[in-house]
Amino acid sequence: MAATIIEPSKEIKGHIHILHGMAEHQGRYLGFAEKLADTGYLVSMHDHRGHGKTAELNHEVKGFFSEKNGFEHVVEDVKTVTDEIRTQYELPKMILFGHSMGSFVARRYSELYSEELCKAIYCGTGSVGVQHYAGANLAKGLAAGKGKREESKLLNQLSFGLFNKKINQPKTAVDWLTRDEAEIKKYLADDDCGFISTNQFFVDLLAGIITLSKRAEVARIRKDLPILLISGSKDPVGGFEKGVWRVARQLSRAGLQDITVQLFAEMRHEILNEINNDFVIQTILNWLEKKECNKKI
Repeated sequence: MAATIIEPSKEIKGHIHILHGMAEHQGRYLGFAEKLADTGYLVSMHDHRGHGKTAELNHEVKGFFSEKNGFEHVVEDVKTVTDEIRTQYELPKMILFGHSMGSFVARRYSELYSEELCKAIYCGTGSVGVQHYAGANLAKGLAAGKGKREESKLLNQLSFGLFNKKINQPKTAVDWLTRDEAEIKKYLADDDCGFISTNQFFVDLLAGIITLSKRAEVARIRKDLPILLISGSKDPVGGFEKGVWRVARQLSRAGLQDITVQLFAEMRHEILNEINNDFVIQTILNWLEKKECNKKI
């Protein structure tokens, strides 16, 4: 995996690992990572398989995880990468930050390895619904009939085609990401962003979302893990707030005791790239400062 480590100039007070979203890459989080490092955190991140430099270095098809069980492989990649990074430093337990697809990976990681985490932040996440089950069946049929590595224009359209629906006179197909037009332009100009993922990618991602949303899997998270759910109030991935609250209620029903929900009025999907994103970052920093992570023994 292509990984990046940003060290603070002062004593390390924590370790945050960032997981990017679908059809993008770690480089888009560099500014956020540097602001975290400025406050004393060692920050690491990597490109998921089939994305960014990892796809390039391994000569992978963009938007393709694996022949099967791809989502679980992506989760295990997180453990492999972070375990290696943590051999190089004396660090407290890890804080995991995941955005969008990365938030689903972070949620699954929390189910499997919560004892290794100090805190978790799920940014731009959503809840499972009938559309995920229907999409999973369609994706399996397309992968079997059209090929696992073929771009899935149909599923891409079904997944994102309606996301601009509530935006008045959108200028691009990705206006649902942010109100900041400069950020939209940068996204559209980036060859490692906005590509169409493969049939098997959708098989894997949807299977992962369905699995991690099962009551028994959520119940595996240790009950005292502090979790922050953050989202824009106008984020279609989070169901315009409703899906975020559903996730919070599910975590609460599973017995988790420290759940915080922060919704940002009028912001869309990429709250880190939104207008007034400094307020978002400060909100995250304030939450991080509430409790110290125990030093690694």
